[in-house]
Amino acid sequence: MNENKQISRRSFLAYVGSGTATLLAASSGLGLFSGKASAEESPKALFSYPSTPLTTSPGLIEPSNQDELVLPKGFKSHILAAYGDTINAKGDTFGFNNSYTCYHPIDGSSVNGLLWVNHESTDPLWVEGSKPNGHYSPSQIQKLLYNQGGSVIGVYRDTDGTWKLDKTSPYARRVTGLEAIDLAGPARGAKSVHGASRVQGSLGNGSGGKTLWGTQLSGERSFADTSRELGLPQTHYGWVTEIDPFDTSFKLRKQTALGRFQHGSIAMSLSKEGQAVVYMGDGAAYACIYKYISKGTYASAKGKANSELLTEGTLYAANLVHGRWVALSIDAVRDALNDLHFQLPEPIEYTREELLELFKEEADVYVYAGEAALILGATPSDRPETVQLSPEEGTLFITHTNNVRHGNLHGQISRLIEKDSNYGALEFSLETILSGGRQGEFSSPDSLIADHLGNLWVGTNIAPGQLNQGAYTDFKNNGLFAIVSPVSPKRKIMQFASAPNDAALVGPCFTPDERSMFVAVQHPGANTTEASKPTSRWGSLPGSHAPRPAVVVISGFNY
Repeated sequence: MNENKQISRRSFLAYVGSGTATLLAASSGLGLFSGKASAEESPKALFSYPSTPLTTSPGLIEPSNQDELVLPKGFKSHILAAYGDTINAKGDTFGFNNSYTCYHPIDGSSVNGLLWVNHESTDPLWVEGSKPNGHYSPSQIQKLLYNQGGSVIGVYRDTDGTWKLDKTSPYARRVTGLEAIDLAGPARGAKSVHGASRVQGSLGNGSGGKTLWGTQLSGERSFADTSRELGLPQTHYGWVTEIDPFDTSFKLRKQTALGRFQHGSIAMSLSKEGQAVVYMGDGAAYACIYKYISKGTYASAKGKANSELLTEGTLYAANLVHGRWVALSIDAVRDALNDLHFQLPEPIEYTREELLELFKEEADVYVYAGEAALILGATPSDRPETVQLSPEEGTLFITHTNNVRHGNLHGQISRLIEKDSNYGALEFSLETILSGGRQGEFSSPDSLIADHLGNLWVGTNIAPGQLNQGAYTDFKNNGLFAIVSPVSPKRKIMQFASAPNDAALVGPCFTPDERSMFVAVQHPGANTTEASKPTSRWGSLPGSHAPRPAVVVISGFNY
């Protein structure tokens, strides 16, 4: 690990020299939108920037194992919303284990908007409590389901520059594991979902993405334990739920054409033919990368009615070896299973006979998308959690968090380049641009966003039980890293933030002007076994030692 000194924003710019100061300032959010843009600041230049100071300039902070959110000098953070906080006049409260965040501006504003926040799971130590008789009580079930799903919260920046929660916002509300949600698309009413057209709630919401028409997509990832514990049908979960933050009358729907698996992040663009293209990551070990291409074409004049594009199209999975997208269809799956020479891929735990019973109709390909992808030759990867579009047309960044069982301790970041730079292409090339470990200066990349110049902001997610131990010792607590010129040999990796004990910094997002960043501090104190002896006290209320997951806002990006 490099020994990086903590420095101020002004010192940081001085270190890199006048030739690269503006570029690095912009790519780190320092001095953005000064009106002095140059050719060197374009995304194309950024991806091949040759300056030597880029590799020799110091980092921003050192790795830390302090029980606090550590930032570089000149930056500050404060909690915007934490578990249990009231978010609206109705009295709804902020859920547990916040993860992905997404800012929706009001009238394009960078100081007034709505923030969507996923809530991925609960912890019986802090939320529902233990099961005294081996079963949850009705009130415990209520708590367990209410505190998952997502929150829409109103947020604004006050005249003194402080971001605040707007509890008077008419849009502020919760989406939980309790309300009825429609199934839309090919699995609606199918036998594999028990004939359901509506299901109960959204669970285990890990990450998501924004649609081209302004609605929010929230992917269900950590749903299995809760649904199994409560006897809820497994096939009702693992989908992508669509929400309109600005319209409470918008009918919540799970878009089944996007497939059912442990959904990571979601990125949307258009093919050259005008079709909606949706890229999706999968948070499971030995998981695939997916792409959906709509049958119809996008029309901006249709507004939210474009949601219908997500009900009919083709779901693909990536064969990384041959560089092609494999269409998932029932005929292809059954043909493979009926071929006696076909060998089932190792990650599949079903027998051939069981799979033939699972795959009877077209809807089953979407319900069991992970199995269908592997059967048809898609390549399993090591937790390809997050997909992020690059400023370069037809290019995608992907984080592969890690897979200890596979010997991949620290993960990597790859770049997928579509043929002819067309998001609708069926062929691509893939390359690893950065491996985790000592050479990459971080371990277990998870959350990933790109700023307007194409620099990457990467949140790491070393499992709480592995932090500060063994191969992960030198990395200390999880962090947030800025990667300048990510595909250049001259790239610079800088740790920007360090999380409190046991926590991960997940789901970062910027305001449109990139002067404020929202990020979720997830599961602080996750290693706690006794409530009286928490391993973290971050986010606790006065008079309490209980840690609280929270969304913070980071400011100081203006120079």
